Amino acid sequence: MRNRAVAGAGRPQSHARPDSEAGMKAIVSLNAGSSSIKFALYRLSGGQLDFDAGGKIEGIGTSPRLVARDAGSETIVEKTWPGGDALSHENLLEDLFAWAATQLGDRKVAAIGHRIVHGGVRFAAPQIIDDTLLDALDALIPLAPLHQPHNLAAVRALRLLAPLLPQIACFDTAFHHGMPPLATRLPIPRAFHGQGVRRYGFHGLSYEYIAGRLREIDPALAAGRVIAAHLGNGASMCAMRAGASVDTTMGFTALDGLMMGTRSGAIDPGVVLHLQTQVGMAAQAVETLLYEQSGLLGVSGISGDMRTLHASDAPEAKEAVALFVQQAGRQAAALIPALGGLDGLVFTAGIGENDSEIRAAICERLAWTGVILDLDANASNAPVISAPDSRVIVRIVPTDEERVIADHTVALINRHGRGRR
Repeated sequence: MRNRAVAGAGRPQSHARPDSEAGMKAIVSLNAGSSSIKFALYRLSGGQLDFDAGGKIEGIGTSPRLVARDAGSETIVEKTWPGGDALSHENLLEDLFAWAATQLGDRKVAAIGHRIVHGGVRFAAPQIIDDTLLDALDALIPLAPLHQPHNLAAVRALRLLAPLLPQIACFDTAFHHGMPPLATRLPIPRAFHGQGVRRYGFHGLSYEYIAGRLREIDPALAAGRVIAAHLGNGASMCAMRAGASVDTTMGFTALDGLMMGTRSGAIDPGVVLHLQTQVGMAAQAVETLLYEQSGLLGVSGISGDMRTLHASDAPEAKEAVALFVQQAGRQAAALIPALGGLDGLVFTAGIGENDSEIRAAICERLAWTGVILDLDANASNAPVISAPDSRVIVRIVPTDEERVIADHTVALINRHGRGRR
């Protein structure tokens, strides 16, 4: 498959140049997670990015399945790999690039942008990936063990496929770098803060998109006090004032904050100590428990997928859903003091965009803030789901992390190109 990916039409080119130079170009955005690879292809013409196709490979490690759709949301490819439970991210990326080469035709990939979950203290803006940066990002793996290894594995796989193709790191922590200093502090001896033990925040690419989209569709709300709720298998909330992050529910790692599909979210540190000192669990076993066996999956004992839990009559499933809602309401309320009030609530990501039951239950817990839901609008996933007399505007805004990655990638390769001329 490697020869098809590198030698086929529209293949990644080692001599790719910014769009300001001649040629038909394309940009690829990749978001490699633990069990999926989300991707988007963009045609680049005259500095304009136009979405061409996108989708994801899911079920990595079990039953991989590729689905891609075009700009009109029509399915253009579906593929499964029977018996593919042993296929790695690298194997599947080769197949993905072989298909992308055909999809892009004569266009040559100018650069690939990656979602990198953790940028640590140093990286607050997109960076061109080189060996030095890779080493620095490897050192951050303990802070994001569920995501960072897969993000970097995709980078390395593509370096083998097209060694000189520019690859850009776009950091999920970057949006939160401007938070007030107190929002970054942990109540432990301050020497650790200087060593990078601090609150970072995550889902920043999603929140960056939401902030920009709000400026387009509702400038008045964008200038106000907004809580954005990114609710998916990974879940967090961000308090934004005038489009900037002032606080967020995730902290030192993406394990903090809201209860998630398989992650515990915020938990009494004494539980960790108890599991190690009294139950006798090793640190690695505790890490696996908190990242992969907790959250909706752990409480229900059935699944970490909200859709599966909604469909179940088991009391454990109902309890898991109720706990998710209870914790979401609590953490949203805890963000309001950082804003000094609340003008808007924005739901995004898989659960936030599609699950009217969860949205209604969270809004009910926030009724004291002045949230009044329009039940019909909520049931139909309308863009605005608050009632006309609601003091707080409630919106559904579909996120697009891949677009943010592509925009950053184009901007950086253009700056880099101008700097060389």
